[in-house]
This record gives sequence, C-alpha cells and structure tokens, in this order.
Amino acid sequence: MAKPQYLTLSKRIIDRLSVDDKDAVFWDRDLPGFGIRVYPSGAKVYVVQSRAFGRSKRVTVGRHGHVSADQARKEAVRIIGRIKSGESPVALEAPPDPTVKDLAERYQREYVEMHCKPATVSHYAVMLRKHIVPALGGLLVAEVERKHIMEFQYRLRDMPTVANRGVDILVKMFGLADAWGWRPSGKNPCHFVRRYKVEKHHERFLTPEELCRLGQALDTAPTERLASVHAAAAIRLLVLTGCRRNEILGLRWEDVDFQSGEMRFGDSKTGARVAPLPPPAAKLLEDLSRVPGNPWVFPGRKKGSRQRNIQDSWGRIRQRAGLEGVRLHDLRHSYASRALALGESLSMIGELLGHRKVQTTARYAHLARDSVRESTARVAESIGADILPE
Repeated sequence: MAKPQYLTLSKRIIDRLSVDDKDAVFWDRDLPGFGIRVYPSGAKVYVVQSRAFGRSKRVTVGRHGHVSADQARKEAVRIIGRIKSGESPVALEAPPDPTVKDLAERYQREYVEMHCKPATVSHYAVMLRKHIVPALGGLLVAEVERKHIMEFQYRLRDMPTVANRGVDILVKMFGLADAWGWRPSGKNPCHFVRRYKVEKHHERFLTPEELCRLGQALDTAPTERLASVHAAAAIRLLVLTGCRRNEILGLRWEDVDFQSGEMRFGDSKTGARVAPLPPPAAKLLEDLSRVPGNPWVFPGRKKGSRQRNIQDSWGRIRQRAGLEGVRLHDLRHSYASRALALGESLSMIGELLGHRKVQTTARYAHLARDSVRESTARVAESIGADILPE
C-alpha cells in the first residue's frame, strides 16, 4: 500500500502537482482528512475523509479551478464537523463537471457561430454531431487523455481527411477549454497526435485542346440533358473568370455591374471582394435568361432559390468531354495557368483570383518558371540565328 503523501495544499503547490500512470491523493499537513486527488489527465479534485462511530467516509468537495484551495479548505472543515456529529456529509452544491458534449455545444455557440462563415458553421456542426460527440461526448473534459483522441482518430482511419479535420477541431476545443478554466492549463490532449497522411490531389491544368472539347460539350449539354442552361453557363463563367464555385453560384443580378465591368461578391472565401467581368463573361450573362422574381443569376428549381450543387452536371459534362478526373476547381487552376502563359505576373494572378495570401498564389510559381524558360529559349534561338555559326 502506498505511503500517504502530506503537503501544504496551497494553490501554488496544487498547480504543480502531477502523476504519471495512476491517480493519487495528496493530504494536507495542517487539516487532517483534507486532500486533493490528482489524475494522470491533469484533473484535480478536492476530497475530505473522516471517521466517526467506527466508520470512515470520503466526500468530494469540488474540482480545482471551479473551487479555490481556500474555499475547499473551509468546506472541508464544515464537512468534517458534520461527519463527526453524525450528520450527513453533504458538500455544498457545485455545478457538475462539464463533459465533452458540453464543451462541443459551447464551442459551437460561442466560437464557431461567432467567428466562422455560414458554410463552416454548418460543416463543423455536422462534424460535432456525427463524429465527435458520439465518440467522446460522455467523457469529462478534465479526464480526456491523448489515448482517447487517438482512439477517436483510429475509428475514422478509413476516412483520413475526416479524421484529420476532427482532430483539428478537437485541438481548438480543448484550447478553449483551457481558456475557460474547464481543464488544467497546458494539458491539451491533442498535442503530439499525428495526422494521417492524405494523398494530395495533383493540380490539373487543361490544355487548349481539352478546353475546346469542354466548350463543345457545354454547347450540347442542355439538348443532350447533361446539364441545364444555367448550370452550363455557370461552368462557362468559372472557366472565363477563374472565380470560385461558391462565388459564381451565389451571384445575384444586383451584384453584376455591366457598365463598370465588375462582379461584387459579398461573402467570398477571403471576404467581400470585387472581381473583373471580362467582355466574354459579360456577353455570356447578357444572353442568359432571367427568372422573373428570382434575384439569383443561376436559379435553382424551387421558387426564389439558387443553384447550390452542380457536381452532377459537371460529372456528365466532364465525361462527355473526355476529362476524367478533372475537378471543377481545376478550371480555376487552368485560368491561372493560361494567365501565366500570356505573361501575367504572379502578383497580378493573385489579384485576379482573389487570393489574400501570397503563399496561395505561390503554388503556380513552377508554371511561371516554365514560361520564363520558354521565353528565354525563344529569345536565345532568335539571337543565336544571328551570332552562331551555321
């Protein structure tokens, strides 16, 4: 049996206490029967143990962080007195320790909904409801350890991207739990949990010949029932402008300024922005039919709604054009590739694509180097014809 450990239980000393594998109780030198139980997770709970009428009783006072050392000591004196007098040793009523489910609800309410875009709010709500709460919701926040996070991750091993996103959310959740005083400082259980390696999708750039095939498929898409007129037009606009899918599908007629040649996006991925409306794109929109009473450029099937998902249409058009494996987002990459081939700088392309960070545009640096090499070769060949021997 382990020898009891006696300390002067002040806040400074309690904050430093830790255990490795098993929980342990540290008893106070000055008040017999008053102690604190320390768990491997870092959680610490004040306890009282006293004997009366031949029986020993142990009572939980409260969790360190919710109850101060001085408050716990005063409550311990009261409880010991009740035990000695034969009364029920009921501790002062304290709020129950929060669970991961409680943490998830507060995280969604006070952080996600306050700081994230609607699409992110919806996505995180699904992650919490479908994966995180069912797996970890019943655990106390203070008792969650790294092994619990790793077990959660392993259950989702067949969906590595989802598993990694779940761990990323948990990192933030437990960081906030620290800030809210729900968990000992510096004890985030997600630290040092390695993410799964996910095979990255290689960026695809359509060649001029492939763009021609895509144009032909878009021409016949409505008559061949591959896509509606508006869905085909949305895909054309993606190619012509390099805009993001959600920017185009969320475009209202009031946001299109034909006179100044601009499109205004109120809720882009990087915030509100204004994008150029080049003449070919303007002609496309001018020829596009409008649905009376519907403010959206690309209306949905329901009255007053807009298109939200053109993946099915894109899948059929892509197959018709022989572009297997090409994503809608690759149309944006192809726009950047063509701009570089025409001599536009990386900084200008960042402006055209609405990039907020230079690092985002830097992914196209290798294409810029290719353009420089080709230009250098053409210049050298031209000069070489004059100065090199035949």
